[in-house]
Amino acid sequence: MLRARGAAVLRRVEVVVDLNYVGLVLATLFFGLSVTPSLVPRDWLFQGLISGINAAIGYGLGCVLEWVFRRWVRSRIPIPSPSDRVRYAIKATVLVGCALVAALMLVQSARWQREITSLMGMAGTTTPAYLRTGLLSMAVGVVMVAAYRTVRVMVLGLARQLNRWVRVPREVAPAAGLLVLVVLAVTIFNGVASRAFFAVANSAFSVRNDRTTPYAVQPVAPERSGSPASLASWQSLGFEGRWFVSNGPSAAAITEVTGKTAREPIRAYVGLESVARDQTAAQLAVAELERTNAFEREAMVVVTTTGTGWVNGMAAGAVEYLYGGDTAIVATQFSYLPSVLSFLSDREKAAAASRELFDAVHERWAAQPEGHRPKLFVYGESLGSQGSEEAFDGLADLREEVDGALWVGPPNSNRLWRQFVDRRDPGTPAVAPVYADGLVVRFADDATDLDRAEPWREPRIAYLQHPSDPIVWWSADLIFTRPDWLSEPRGPGVSTQMRWAPFVTFWQVTADLTNAQGVADGHGHRYGSLVLDGWLAVGAPPGVDADVVESIRAALESAETYEREVK
Repeated sequence: MLRARGAAVLRRVEVVVDLNYVGLVLATLFFGLSVTPSLVPRDWLFQGLISGINAAIGYGLGCVLEWVFRRWVRSRIPIPSPSDRVRYAIKATVLVGCALVAALMLVQSARWQREITSLMGMAGTTTPAYLRTGLLSMAVGVVMVAAYRTVRVMVLGLARQLNRWVRVPREVAPAAGLLVLVVLAVTIFNGVASRAFFAVANSAFSVRNDRTTPYAVQPVAPERSGSPASLASWQSLGFEGRWFVSNGPSAAAITEVTGKTAREPIRAYVGLESVARDQTAAQLAVAELERTNAFEREAMVVVTTTGTGWVNGMAAGAVEYLYGGDTAIVATQFSYLPSVLSFLSDREKAAAASRELFDAVHERWAAQPEGHRPKLFVYGESLGSQGSEEAFDGLADLREEVDGALWVGPPNSNRLWRQFVDRRDPGTPAVAPVYADGLVVRFADDATDLDRAEPWREPRIAYLQHPSDPIVWWSADLIFTRPDWLSEPRGPGVSTQMRWAPFVTFWQVTADLTNAQGVADGHGHRYGSLVLDGWLAVGAPPGVDADVVESIRAALESAETYEREVK
């Protein structure tokens, strides 16, 4: 009697919970894989979200496999069903086993996270705190499974309608319903939904573009865009443009740091709303350079911005300090979207804006008499480096048209970067490649990589890239192919426990993209004052004193700290 009541209770619980135990096993497997080491450390909240999504994907796959087994194997091969007692014992064992495996993986993951943070000089997590990952993952997984079941109900409903109205056979109606739903979803996403999403995103981020931080004040110096003398109005520059022109070292600040009399640096910037109907952003940018007599300066830098129009203030300030303010830096905004979204929707726009700006500046620069032209450099970071590369057909074209190039944190899809890495000298690793003995192009994780004894011909091209930067190493190829950077000895800052697995590594590095800057300087996508070393190697004027360089570094790091605090 008691046993019968217990069995009845178990059956009622089973109906309410309705677990698929094959799905539960695969969900645990996917959860365990998601907490293995990746490129950058994760806190419990971020890991919980990622692991919950992973577990839900595994659960769904398990449901599909279990259905295939019932549909194609069990229906053809008679397999005796176990008794209720055996069945419940198996299910209880699966539940307990999955819980234990998940807990053990979390404990081990906490150790891995402490190893990664230690490699990066960051404070590590504690195991009890990291165990919260499991609870959050469970909640996220439940929500996603509920969404999946909603879709399943929709598919079955559509199947009934197909069977009723189109006379699709009952056996194939569910598959046909799923196919119709997938095609409809993909069509909508690729068309209406994707356009609507990016339109809404543009609208949302354009609101931020209209904001101005109280710490960005309209400049009065005519050398700055947005000043009363500028052809580009202050309000039209956008959030990032207003910050760029209102900050950075003045002539007085440069003199104080370097001990030498300095000029007021030129910062020319054109926002998305700066351009009139009868001109392009590049034309207005060149007009700003002409207004400020920029082509008479010692050095000029053409910057390709990231999505929102951001320019790395440390990279700009480094050039201005090194050249005593006798510089002109020009940039244009091509999007409202942050880099992650711009990477998905605006890559062609970034390339077109970069080509247009560089071609216009170079044409006007070439009109100057030889011997009276400023040194011409190009700079780009992240998506900006990809756009900047696209202004050139190849290495020969690049070296013919510029006096140097500095590209930071290049995405794996950069055309020129990809060619240099693929054709690197035999025996050199992907994370620290040497191309043609470093004669023209060099790659650097730190300053020592730039300061090799071998000759480096001018014009010089330098890439700054960290082995732990997911933006550099993310690629769709990770789905099926083990990358060189995980086949070779791990680069500095990367856990020796990180391994490649099909799909898993792709998903892990994809998740790392959103947390690429949540690390200490010198790791991930945080390059800090390494950009100063990059400019020293690529295009510094002769005779820069080492003590002055360290004073410049301190000033740049102080300015970056200030920007993070108030912007």
